[in-house]
Amino acid sequence: MAEATPSYPQGFVVHTAPVGLSDDGRDDFTVLASTVPATVSAVFTRSRFVGPSVTLSREAAADGQARGVAVLARNANVATGAEGTRNALEVRDAVADAIGIPAGELLIASTGVIGRQYPMESIRDHLKTLSWPFPDGGFDRASQAIMTTDTRPKEIRLHCGRATLVGIAKGVGMIEPDMATLLTFFATDARLDPAEQDAIFRRVMDRTFNAVSIDTDTSTSDTAALFSNGLAGDVDPAEFEEVLHEAALSLVKAIASDGEGASKLIEVQVTGARDTAQAKRVGKVVVNSPLVKTAVHGCDPNWGRVAMAIGKCSDDHDIDQDAVAIRFGEVAVYPPRSEDSADDTALRASVAEHLRGDEVVIGIDLGIADGQFTVYGCDLTEGYVRLNSEYTT
Repeated sequence: MAEATPSYPQGFVVHTAPVGLSDDGRDDFTVLASTVPATVSAVFTRSRFVGPSVTLSREAAADGQARGVAVLARNANVATGAEGTRNALEVRDAVADAIGIPAGELLIASTGVIGRQYPMESIRDHLKTLSWPFPDGGFDRASQAIMTTDTRPKEIRLHCGRATLVGIAKGVGMIEPDMATLLTFFATDARLDPAEQDAIFRRVMDRTFNAVSIDTDTSTSDTAALFSNGLAGDVDPAEFEEVLHEAALSLVKAIASDGEGASKLIEVQVTGARDTAQAKRVGKVVVNSPLVKTAVHGCDPNWGRVAMAIGKCSDDHDIDQDAVAIRFGEVAVYPPRSEDSADDTALRASVAEHLRGDEVVIGIDLGIADGQFTVYGCDLTEGYVRLNSEYTT
């Protein structure tokens, strides 16, 4: 009888604990680490206002070798000056020392309120208690400990041959990735060629996390990483890419549907574009439109707002309104099918029915070439305004 594939990737351990970053006593500090050497692929925000966590992690991931990551939730440690840098170094170095690895083999990520120093006294008290090795597994605890305003944890486990892949993510606001992905961490015991792993990871990130937008605001702290320790042996690279894509897309949809105040997932499918870049640009301008988002929230069949949003791509001179087609779900709304008012009433009723679902699909064919891209977002609600107008109070 064949041995069963492990539920979690071999050789990865997790530590979580409350260190005073939040005021509700929940776990807000996480360490995810491999017990053996591992390769890492990582991408980060392109914001010009990053904190030391991003700077230090970029340096640690540059050579493709890293054993894990320490994550602090509820405090971004951004715009905190020299003291913030010293604090990030102290946390990273203490965790690396507890694990017994060089400090340069540990990433650090931080997310939450900008402009506040870490509560170092309570953090130091906890760091003194770290004991290696950490318990096996624990990804379920990690997916909860990295949350900020998320309403639910986001975790997925999939298999690739005898290897296992697990992914966790957080993020519901300040989301408009720019070559990055909020906070997202994948761990696998698959063995991959480091260069191939990195290429796979970047391709998947471009098609998944870089396709999500909640509110057009690029975070100062976006970090995504894939750790691979090879304990399960070689896997087929093409199959692994498919599995990683499935895992990442699942997390993306979970993030979009859990957007701050969100009640609906919006999926904008753009086809017939000049190229992928144009399809992505059009999809983003539609999913980011406040008027489109509020219409979706109110189940208002005002499909003209989608046409308006497409029209904002004023530099795309090859977009011809007479060649464009728009649909909601399977309901084609443009070009107009009839001038009969009864037909229009029935059409809008069909669109409204689609909008009442938890997932809204908007299809756009530009009629230019064969470029395509799908983006993900959410509706705009009173809850988003309320949460973000009271975020630090």
